Amino acid sequence: MTKIYYFLIFSLFCYSASAQNEIVIKGTVVDINTQLPLELATVYFTTVKDSTVIEYATTDKNGAFSIRTKKIDKPVFLKVNYMGYQPYFEEEKSLLENKDYGKLYLLEAANALDNVVIKSEAPPITIKKDTLEFNAASYKVRPDSNVETLLKQLPGFDVGTDGKVTVNGREVNQVLVNGKTFFDKDGAIALKNLPAEIIKKIQVSDFKTKKEELSKQESTSDYSSINITIDEKKNKGYFGKILGGYGSDERYESSLLLNFFNNKQKISVLASSNNINSTGFAMDEVFDNMGGGRNSKGSVGSSGSGKGITQSNLVGLNYSDDWTEKLMAMGSYNFSNSINNNESKSDQVSFLPTGNIATSADSKTRNESTSNNVNLELEYKIDPSTRLVIVPKVNQSRSNGNSSSSSASEDENGVALNESNAKSFSESTNTSFTNTINFNKAFKKKSRNFSVVFDNNNSNTDADALNLSQTIFYKDNKPNDDRNQKSINKNKNDTYSLELEYTEPVTDSLRIRFGSDFDWSNDMKDTKTFDYNATSQSYSSLNDSLSNYTTSRQNSFSPKVGITWQKSKFTVNLNTRTALIQFDNHSLYLNNATDLNKKYALPYGDFQIRYKFSRSKNLSFKYDYSNALPSAVQLMPVLNLSNPLNTLIGNPNLKPIEKNSANFSFRNYDFRTRSGYSLYVKGDYYNNDVVSTSIYDDSGKRTTTYANISGTYIASVGGNWNQSIKKDANVFRYGFGLNGSYSFDKGYTNAIIYNAKSTAITPKVNLTYEYGEVLVISPSYSLSYNQTNYENSSRDASSNVVHRINFQTTSYWPENLIFGNDFGYTYNSSISSNFKKDFYLWNTSLSYGFFDKKVYAKIKVYDVLNQNQSATRTISATSIRDEENTVLKRYVMFSLSYKIGNFAAAEKGKKKRQRGEE
Repeated sequence: MTKIYYFLIFSLFCYSASAQNEIVIKGTVVDINTQLPLELATVYFTTVKDSTVIEYATTDKNGAFSIRTKKIDKPVFLKVNYMGYQPYFEEEKSLLENKDYGKLYLLEAANALDNVVIKSEAPPITIKKDTLEFNAASYKVRPDSNVETLLKQLPGFDVGTDGKVTVNGREVNQVLVNGKTFFDKDGAIALKNLPAEIIKKIQVSDFKTKKEELSKQESTSDYSSINITIDEKKNKGYFGKILGGYGSDERYESSLLLNFFNNKQKISVLASSNNINSTGFAMDEVFDNMGGGRNSKGSVGSSGSGKGITQSNLVGLNYSDDWTEKLMAMGSYNFSNSINNNESKSDQVSFLPTGNIATSADSKTRNESTSNNVNLELEYKIDPSTRLVIVPKVNQSRSNGNSSSSSASEDENGVALNESNAKSFSESTNTSFTNTINFNKAFKKKSRNFSVVFDNNNSNTDADALNLSQTIFYKDNKPNDDRNQKSINKNKNDTYSLELEYTEPVTDSLRIRFGSDFDWSNDMKDTKTFDYNATSQSYSSLNDSLSNYTTSRQNSFSPKVGITWQKSKFTVNLNTRTALIQFDNHSLYLNNATDLNKKYALPYGDFQIRYKFSRSKNLSFKYDYSNALPSAVQLMPVLNLSNPLNTLIGNPNLKPIEKNSANFSFRNYDFRTRSGYSLYVKGDYYNNDVVSTSIYDDSGKRTTTYANISGTYIASVGGNWNQSIKKDANVFRYGFGLNGSYSFDKGYTNAIIYNAKSTAITPKVNLTYEYGEVLVISPSYSLSYNQTNYENSSRDASSNVVHRINFQTTSYWPENLIFGNDFGYTYNSSISSNFKKDFYLWNTSLSYGFFDKKVYAKIKVYDVLNQNQSATRTISATSIRDEENTVLKRYVMFSLSYKIGNFAAAEKGKKKRQRGEE
């Protein structure tokens, strides 16, 4: 106790000494002519000697700024930067006491344009009309850091343990490099593998679709986009990383990434092979590809299901270049192969009005898939006002799998109802071609333009399957179901859509849009099932009850009109259309033809308003009304007997699903205090929702059809708050989030309607502490609470609580040594006694850098305590399911990684320095 007391006294003394060494600099930035305050101007101090940024802030709506910094006994510059104004700077011999600069006057640049900043050097932050720009050189990171590490230093940015990036509370769904895609849209490969030292700027803007981008429309998305611009001096050369590792239990990993940059031409090659559940490509600086660490994003060609153990191989090529001033090209090719092995067991309780059915099941599966993907993008500037973008994609994949499974069901008294055992083998081939063509013509009159968007998706799948199964029924003297069959399936789907839209500006702030959507869809499914013929020793007897031929055709014409009203602080969007649909379905089953032809006139509409209180504070509200047709399977009154325990039949009287959605969000980030928060409320309300309804017989076998239910809904509310504090070498980042939802579900079981009311609450807290370039500590905690109350069911309520605690540490001391730990604890309160309720997952890594940190030798241990598991509980309106799947267990791995890099400008500078020294 005495030691703790002295430690607290010492900490208080250190804090007081540090506080006495701090000063506060404040002032107000105004326009010299209008005397009006300038909001979000960047005010910062740099050293006179080398222009290193010491501290910065942005002005509030009154033009005021306040900078808290330590005393500086050397010459510094005070600098002020604002879009469209001449930079302001003032030299100080030192900063040793509090100071109020009063008013600092900026003079508007005579030839300033909307997107031009006249300045002698880049400030830490520049806020343009719709873009937030960070100067990478103003944020210090370790020399060997990647872009992800750089993002963590930027105010308003948050990078989660799953790799998800948010900016001021908005999720980032697109990452570009110099305005172009780098392998994948979400940019995980770029964030984890591009070195921070080559980055010049990080630009953040609202995400826009290609149509919005070409027509220069405002974004209607709730997501953000990041553009990483590479320093021109380092945009010519090559860099990359090679990794290889081998460990216990024959675990291995290998990866390669090479990048060749020549100004606007960029070529990147990647390859990866491992059997540790990294189904794509990602290289974390501490844990590399080690699954369960901090690298769960970053996959290209990923096909893993998240269950079992996957061996994967990947080869990829990415290319981008400006062939001419008018023609830009991007393309990528990916080859991937994965083999997944999994064993699972589950316990499920299905609720019936008069009792429950308990089902225990287990299965063993092996699935292999191989795919080839080619993606291209061509952008052609026909003239300064006309652009054409073509994005074709081709995919070819093959898969095969085999499985064995068994299940047994009993009633609530323990009386056996049925038992099933099955083995299956399958092979399939799929070929698909998708293409998007965007054409946009802008006219001389501002905001007047004409756009055409054409999409097509053509796919063809051939699949063969062999099924051997036996289902035993213990009630009603029902005969057993024995199957030894081969099925041949052919599926073909062709969809085309054409969107025409013309925008006419009525005033400077009001625009009206006219257009039409045309959609065509054709779907064919041909299933033939053959029973084994003992006489001919072959599968030659056609089973008519399990064979079916169906076609579905849907054509629609949707005239539409939209209005946009845009002012300096708010934007209003209103869109409406009516879809005139012809829906024709045909089935040939048991030599009987069934035709179901329907016509619909379905309305659609949405309304969105965005209001900007300031450049960092805004709210948005969106309401959307839509309709959706039931699928052909849900409509066609044709039996599907493929599952011995569940017979399906459609309902031709189903009505279209009506959905009403509302979404409200508010975001506020204060760059001066480096803190911000966001709030959201959203809900969906359904009329004529399509739900499955089942009738159980005494043996537990179901007959399932579909029905319309009205009055179901789901509402959710949430928010998060985060703040960053920097004090000398200490950086604290902490945040709190809370999400909750309430849903009301209805349906039929044994012709009796049931109600289910579900509540879910998920609070979470996180903290990150960084001490210079030496230590990073990141603890976090989250809780998931779910409860469902039932009416007209044999069960009153179900609930579950899951606690997740995570503690990550990374030490970069002593020099060249990196020691990382990722420790987690999960507790599942209500899972059944057949499954373990809790487990620890501890991953650790120790590496040492050689040859100027170009080579790292590393030892990693996954699941140090050998406790990893995947037991989960799922609560639905009609059942509770507990399930456990195969997971990776403890292994030890030794690896070597080698970083290479050579930039032309850097080499020239090095040679000049060498000549100067001589």
